[in-house]
Amino acid sequence: MATFGSLSDRLTATFRNLRTKGKLTPADVDGTVREIRRALLDADVALEVVKDFTGRVRERALSDEVNKALNPAQQVVQIVNEELIGILGGDQRRLEFAKKPPTVIMLAGLQGAGKTTLAGKLSKWLKKEGHTPLLVAADLQRPNAVTQLQVVGEQAGVPVWAPEPGNGVGDPVKVAKQGVQEAERRQYDTVIVDTAGRRGIDAELMKQASDIRKAVDPDEVLFVIDAMIGQDAVQTARAFQEGVDFTGVVLSKLDGDARGGAALSVASVTGRPIMFASTGEGLDDFEPFHPDRMASRILDLGDILTLIEQAQSAFDEEEARKTAEKFATDSFTLDDFLKQMQQLKNMGSIKGMLGMLPGARGMREQLDNFDEKEIVRTEAIIQSMTPAERANTKLLNGSRRLRIAKGSGMTVTDVNGLVNRFEQAAKMMKTVAKGGVPNVPGMGPIPGASYAGKKKQQAARKSKSGNPAKRAAENAALAAGKPVGSAAAPSGSGFGLGGGRKPDAGAAPSEEEMAALQRMLGRR
Repeated sequence: MATFGSLSDRLTATFRNLRTKGKLTPADVDGTVREIRRALLDADVALEVVKDFTGRVRERALSDEVNKALNPAQQVVQIVNEELIGILGGDQRRLEFAKKPPTVIMLAGLQGAGKTTLAGKLSKWLKKEGHTPLLVAADLQRPNAVTQLQVVGEQAGVPVWAPEPGNGVGDPVKVAKQGVQEAERRQYDTVIVDTAGRRGIDAELMKQASDIRKAVDPDEVLFVIDAMIGQDAVQTARAFQEGVDFTGVVLSKLDGDARGGAALSVASVTGRPIMFASTGEGLDDFEPFHPDRMASRILDLGDILTLIEQAQSAFDEEEARKTAEKFATDSFTLDDFLKQMQQLKNMGSIKGMLGMLPGARGMREQLDNFDEKEIVRTEAIIQSMTPAERANTKLLNGSRRLRIAKGSGMTVTDVNGLVNRFEQAAKMMKTVAKGGVPNVPGMGPIPGASYAGKKKQQAARKSKSGNPAKRAAENAALAAGKPVGSAAAPSGSGFGLGGGRKPDAGAAPSEEEMAALQRMLGRR
């Protein structure tokens, strides 16, 4: 995750130095804690949070749980991981739904924090979870805020209650109250109220937000905060807590390249849990916040659980079974390949998924250079082919490849590269489906691995000797049922030069051998 990139790099480098030590001295612990303190302060984490955090880490690192550990360095990493989970809120907190619908969720925060877009993301997530949300446009002051919410609602497939045009016209408290009544009348089970924000904290903002809260009596008040806001996060969060009070926090813009100290400060300072995180610009770039998983990402320990959940939500089990059968029967086509790529796109950002793997920070350069649009270009090439060409790549002659390149806006070289990669991948997956180990380009054979089809190839192998006389003799031996290279076959070269053994004095060349020799010499 980009927001924690610098912090993660610093912490990973600090722990790398510890792994060379069999036993940690107080000086080693102090040095490590000092580096952690610097990393957190550079990430704009609030000073009071840094002091509490490093104090607990130092106390535990000098205790018996580290001194008696078989691997002190790993034990310190575990301590830091546990303390990170603590300042991020501890256990995950889910939305609490009303016993009698509708559940009212109010969004609050500064202008520019991304409340309106987040309202659309939250509504789409709730819809996927089986709820029927209604968006209420109660931000009547920011220019075009109502129009923006209507556009976002249409993209998410969620209705929007917007009786007022906004742009300074209308009463937001009245609109919010009417929106809840409309949800009751039309039997929506969730209402999301988008409220106005300001560029700074002021009394008018707090009063309006407080009046809306009193009017609709929300079950949840979510404070939306920009993860890139830095040290101002603490002051802003405390002001909203005193003026409006909120039940949970939503972090937006976690895909940014800022230092991200807000995420590590808000939950600890306010005592309110972080419930959701917005990780991109798309409406699907939204996920429930898991403190333990986020701590693992920061420490470059990976987030395999989230990766599995994304894969399960995007991939169809029945489709996966059919694809496996096609691999085994050598019937996997470019159409199937296209479907697999489209499912991969549904999982979200490829960079984001690769970043969830343990040790992903070591691939920073490769991840930064990865082009997400490569999948789009591949789709364009395949979609420029006819159904027959997708089913059988052997039809792709030069003129067809030129037509496909022009149709997709790519070059013939790009088309050739895709077809070659597809054929290699299909061959490898067929080998895997049959229980063999594929021969990966650039890698040697794996010791002890059995390769599918290897015995068949050896049994059917014929002579490949470059000597015509020897080749004729070996083929004659195979035809007679004798193994190639046996005593019955002549040894050495066709010119009687033995390969380390004495030739049989009584052996004479056969008619076939003589004929082959004559052909080689250009005689008839």
